[in-house]
Amino acid sequence: MILPSAAKIVCQGKNLCCSIKLLGTVVRGLACSTEDTAVTRKRRSKLFSDEKKRQKSAVGRIEKIEVQYIGTPADATLVMNKGISTPFNCAEHMSEMLMQRSALALLDDSELWDMHRPLPRSCSLQLLHFQDEDPRHVNRAFWRTCSMALGAVIENAFKEDITVRLHSFPPPNIKSGSFVYDVDLSLSDWQPNQDELRSLSGQMVELAKRAYRIERLSVPADIALEMFADNPHKLQQIPDIASSDPNGDITVYRMGEHVDISRGPLVGNTGFIGRCTVTAVHHVETDSGSLYRFQGVALPRGLMLNHYAYGILESRASKLNTVHLPDSYRAEPAKTAPVMASTVA
Repeated sequence: MILPSAAKIVCQGKNLCCSIKLLGTVVRGLACSTEDTAVTRKRRSKLFSDEKKRQKSAVGRIEKIEVQYIGTPADATLVMNKGISTPFNCAEHMSEMLMQRSALALLDDSELWDMHRPLPRSCSLQLLHFQDEDPRHVNRAFWRTCSMALGAVIENAFKEDITVRLHSFPPPNIKSGSFVYDVDLSLSDWQPNQDELRSLSGQMVELAKRAYRIERLSVPADIALEMFADNPHKLQQIPDIASSDPNGDITVYRMGEHVDISRGPLVGNTGFIGRCTVTAVHHVETDSGSLYRFQGVALPRGLMLNHYAYGILESRASKLNTVHLPDSYRAEPAKTAPVMASTVA
């Protein structure tokens, strides 16, 4: 099981892989996944890189496109490279402020677009951020990003003898009060204590600090099946997802070496995640069998709340989030309290 978060960081071995030590027990830090998990992650990430490289080489002769930027500090026309340049590249040409705050893009006033996704045509471009008058789209992308980040943490958090298979996370529903990830664990009736929840929360914070760029890629279904060959839940989901895509493709995202399936969009990097807490884990019965629903709450970077107000959010986020649970589900509420100081989304 997860052991308490640490009082002390110790580096062990020639590879300087850091472990967290408390009262004689050791739990892996974020960089110290088990060999099997590490190998699986590297394999998926390499498949992602190889397919990304193949698609880039298929672009052929570079064509120029005109991007009409609309927004502060001033409207501008940019000449960019079709199929290569991204909204983030556009922001780089204009100002440091736009690079730092832009979380999501809007093309032609109608199509939401990831910051690091190549632009396919001439278009108008707006760069969205959390201080917009209507941050609805950015907030949904943020919530979805938090779910994927939670999955990345869970995959590394448990001891070697516990099998962890990520199932899915439902579309973001901010009104529900929590982002979630449903996970298949080889544990029976596990109820995490507060130290275990703090450990998970600490690893979420560490992931956010690393500000991993979040990359999007559409891949053929056979590549997706190879990526997730070790996960029976993903293998079952991929054909259904591919059948609903006009090209039969699967959209995957990568943060660091962690690769997962999501429709997107997501925000530009994990550094947009500010204060965050893993608030609860509920045991639920679903159409896919018995799963653990991990839940959390987070604020975007730079948004501050006092201790009391954030505690209210934590308390709300600890209650079972019933989004996309079947009517016949059986929930066993986890013994949780606020921690102070299967649909693909």
